[in-house]
Amino acid sequence: MLSVLPPTCVTMPERLGEMFMDVWTPLIILWIAVLPHVYMAPKNESHTLSTNGTMELNGVSEEQKLLNRSKRGWVWNQMFVLEEFSGPEPILVGRLHTDLEPGSSKIKYILSGEGAGTIFVINDKTGDIHAMKRLDREEKAEYTLTAQAVDKDTNKPLEPPSEFIIKVQDINDNAPEFVNGPYNATVPEMSIVGTFVTKITATDADDPVYGNSAKLVYSILEGQPYFSIEPHTAIIKTALSNMDREAREKYIVVIQAKDMGGHMGGLSGTTTVTVTLTDVNDNPPKFAMSQYQFVVPEDIGIGDTVGRVKANDRDTGDNAKSSFDIIDGDGKDVFEMSTDPQTQDGMIRLCKPLDFERKKFYILKVEAANVHIDPRFISGVPFKDTATVKITVEDADEPPVFSSPTYLLEVHENAIINGVIGQVSARDPDASSSPIRFSIDRHTDLDHQFNINADDGKIKLATELDRETNMWHNITVVATEARNHSQISRVPVAIKVLDVNDNAPEFATDYEAFLCENGKPGQIIQTVSAIDKDDPRNGHFFIYSLLPDMANNPNFTIKNNEDNSLSVLARHNGFNRLKQEVYFLPIIISDNGNPPLSSTSTLTIRVCGCSSDGVVQSCNAEAYVLPIGLSMGALIAILACIVLLLVIVVLFVTLRRHKNEPLIIKDDEDVRENIIRYDDEGGGEEDTEAFDIATLQNPDGINGYLPRKDIKPDFQFMPRQGHTSTPNGVDVDEFINVRLHEADNDPTAPPYDSIQIYGYEGRGSVAGSLSSLESSVSDSDQNFDYLTDWGPRFKRLGELYSVGESDKET
Repeated sequence: MLSVLPPTCVTMPERLGEMFMDVWTPLIILWIAVLPHVYMAPKNESHTLSTNGTMELNGVSEEQKLLNRSKRGWVWNQMFVLEEFSGPEPILVGRLHTDLEPGSSKIKYILSGEGAGTIFVINDKTGDIHAMKRLDREEKAEYTLTAQAVDKDTNKPLEPPSEFIIKVQDINDNAPEFVNGPYNATVPEMSIVGTFVTKITATDADDPVYGNSAKLVYSILEGQPYFSIEPHTAIIKTALSNMDREAREKYIVVIQAKDMGGHMGGLSGTTTVTVTLTDVNDNPPKFAMSQYQFVVPEDIGIGDTVGRVKANDRDTGDNAKSSFDIIDGDGKDVFEMSTDPQTQDGMIRLCKPLDFERKKFYILKVEAANVHIDPRFISGVPFKDTATVKITVEDADEPPVFSSPTYLLEVHENAIINGVIGQVSARDPDASSSPIRFSIDRHTDLDHQFNINADDGKIKLATELDRETNMWHNITVVATEARNHSQISRVPVAIKVLDVNDNAPEFATDYEAFLCENGKPGQIIQTVSAIDKDDPRNGHFFIYSLLPDMANNPNFTIKNNEDNSLSVLARHNGFNRLKQEVYFLPIIISDNGNPPLSSTSTLTIRVCGCSSDGVVQSCNAEAYVLPIGLSMGALIAILACIVLLLVIVVLFVTLRRHKNEPLIIKDDEDVRENIIRYDDEGGGEEDTEAFDIATLQNPDGINGYLPRKDIKPDFQFMPRQGHTSTPNGVDVDEFINVRLHEADNDPTAPPYDSIQIYGYEGRGSVAGSLSSLESSVSDSDQNFDYLTDWGPRFKRLGELYSVGESDKET
């Protein structure tokens, strides 16, 4: 069986040679000697695999285990090598051993696995395993390898492979580090001893489970006696009470972390912790001065700042905020205080106007108090302070002051011109008492209806007033100092125009009453009311009456209602609009003014035809001749029928005219277009009456008489019988000749036709005349070869006629 032996089982001479390779290694070698006793199985039962495949415990089979108990041995399934070990020669890690015949020269040891052949090398004869490089446990802590014994000649396995582990033994080669350092922490000032500040942490890359290489102990190198640290938890606490931020705000604390449990020979690392004391409200506000003096002019505006006072507070932030107030003095009701949110100054503002002539200075007692109070310090000094403020008022040239902020004047609308309607007064508040001059701001009196006396302020009427046109007039009076024209004041003056009875009452509207022919006596025809532009104090009261000469009116009578209205009644029935269609009733309307005024208004009464239930149907005398049974609906129906008949007649005539119109052929491939495009002689595009294009398109049709549109014939004649050609043999040349013959013999065609054709002949044509006058006497067998000499435009025409000549010859 193949087993692994640690270095302690190597021969003593080899072991002693390794012990003295380095003067620093005796202690390390001692650790190595003791280490196998630590890494053993429970009482280290040695489990090996025998050649027959059964599990044995220290060489005793499981069947014999129950009979007797033998002494347990060590299990060498692990090897250890010291990290960072360096020497003149490779370090021996261990040796492989087999249960085969000892000293056999045919045994060869093979090593495979992690680092085999590079980091770890085996002697194939002796089985010694050496480490060839320096190992770092922090880089790799262990290696898994496989060992096997094979026949040297045949390389056949002599035993099954055996796996074992080589662990890198840790040494203290890494110092503690503060990864998150340097640190910052805060703690309130005036904290008691032991107040938590912060907690820091250091890390050590060494093995934390082996030895004390990673066991850290913390201590303070700088920062005492203000702070302390717990050695194992690294919690920093305050060590001194009543640390005052206002005396010192920041502290630099140097912390050390040392491994090996803090013992001698351990490695260490340091970091800094900046501890800042946060503010608490432990200081009261304090005025910079015990007495302040301010000088202000008397014309300072309401709400303006008179002065500022400063209360210093050694605290910061909200703890330094203070509120200001006036707690005593003769100006508590004249001034007020507030805090400037930006500068935290106390601002003194004016809340009532100053008057140098009345009071020349004020004494105030002001107080500044902290807004946020810390209960821990409230038992000490009060967190407030007081100061005295003296405010001196300076005399200023003030504008005139009116006796009233506004004026209300009343004047009757019939007041006389240049009469005094009221007065305003103003004075100079200064001791110099300058004279005052008055004027009216004409922007408020564009019509110049009022004037004012510049010396005494009496307002007079300049034009007549009419309450019914404008009841209120608002003007502005300006007061100016005579010695200083820049000092002016303005005051609004409202002038109310009082009513007088200068308007007679009249009908509220233009009434028009309707009286039914079949009305009853005493029936109310119309109720009328009156209006009066005047506005009496006790309201209107109207009296209605008829003219004296119509007091005994035989047709109508009136009745005064109690609500300032009048009812008109019919005296009898049997009114007839044929006899009299309209009646006029004059009515006198009087008011209760002083003196009373009256006017006459006429009521128009029309006699109308009404239905049995009193509904007015017609008020015209002409409508009376209509049948009684014919209603308005019937008249509308008759009118609608007449309109419908007229529409039908118009539509019928329009359709008949549209049916008789000749068809207009609009073909894009018009032959006439082709002729015009090839410079055909004639009127060109303007000649639209020269010939009937429909006839050219249908030569086989019956050619009836087509009247000339360019001239009216003197007499009518029978239509000409045209030439009839065979259905499938249309000869255009023959057709044109026939038409030319008919045109020459047409008695209704004056010479105007020829003049029209030649009058519209085109310009610049290289061809001669193509007039039909010469065509009528020309030979039908004419040679058309000369057309090719007329230019490219007649080339195609010459080819067509040449083809025709050739066809005839054939």
